[in-house]
Amino acid sequence: MKTQAILLASRPQGEPTANHFQFETREVPALTTDQVLLKTRYVSVDPYMRGRMSDAKSYIAPFEVGKPIVGGVMAEVVESQNEKLLVGSLVVGNLAWQEYNVADGAAVQQIPADKAPISYFLGLLGMPGLTAYFGLLDICQPKAGETVVVSGAAGAVGMVVGQLAKIQGAHVIGTAGSDEKVAYLKELGFDEAINYKTTPDIAQALAAAAPNGIDCYFDNVGGAISDAVYDQLNKHARIALCGQISTYNATEVPVGPRPEGKLLKTSAKLQGFIVSDYLNRWPEGVKQLTEWYSEGKLKFEETITEGFDQIPAAFLGLFKGENTGKAVVKVA
Repeated sequence: MKTQAILLASRPQGEPTANHFQFETREVPALTTDQVLLKTRYVSVDPYMRGRMSDAKSYIAPFEVGKPIVGGVMAEVVESQNEKLLVGSLVVGNLAWQEYNVADGAAVQQIPADKAPISYFLGLLGMPGLTAYFGLLDICQPKAGETVVVSGAAGAVGMVVGQLAKIQGAHVIGTAGSDEKVAYLKELGFDEAINYKTTPDIAQALAAAAPNGIDCYFDNVGGAISDAVYDQLNKHARIALCGQISTYNATEVPVGPRPEGKLLKTSAKLQGFIVSDYLNRWPEGVKQLTEWYSEGKLKFEETITEGFDQIPAAFLGLFKGENTGKAVVKVA
């Protein structure tokens, strides 16, 4: 049996292009004890994967040139040598960008098909939702009446952060890159939303939206937006540093205002985190997010691209702001 696979062809300098991906037909190995044959249903494309295309030291090993790219995949068991995973079971795991994968049963997690749309286990009820849950509730710990700012608020993580902050009773401000995304954030219950691409003075817009200052900042973006937020931090503000997508394709380290003095003067806490830091608490997060979703307290948006051959294009679209919410590719 053969499968299509997508490999890293070369390491990009600056913004990646389609030329950095290579399609290849590969042989699918026979199953051994406790293994399953998985048919890919949905593939997750995520900004953090850009870092893995480089060979710089990071919190996770880089992709290997000439090897399949690996990421979040939702798949169906079509053949099984594992007594716990029957044919027809749905699973999620960190798997190769392939139409078919062979995996050990312990390397994937079975998901229920009746709690939410199955693709949500790559989004709201998967890694992005858990990133929002732990980053906001464990690091920022917003209190009722406080002001929370979320950058990249229309992305898969940001839109969940804003809704969780509203559940906690906070005043929530989001930044996004289009009027359509701003309108959608208002639909989700954000108190204020700012189009950073058309706003001439982001600091002034934030000051107007947050007249009482900023208590919590969930940072997905970095850059000029973060510079403006740091100027308006309240005493003992908390910052969850989740992503820096504004710099992921930079070929030189940008020099901006240095935030240390502002953090010092406000006794603010700035904490970077990776969602895998909370791996032992993932069941807690999934349980709570599922409850809030079933109660109608959480909504979620996906940008779904169809076709295995469209995975690279969907990934590249992340850096052009083409997605609202979670970007996924429907393969089968």
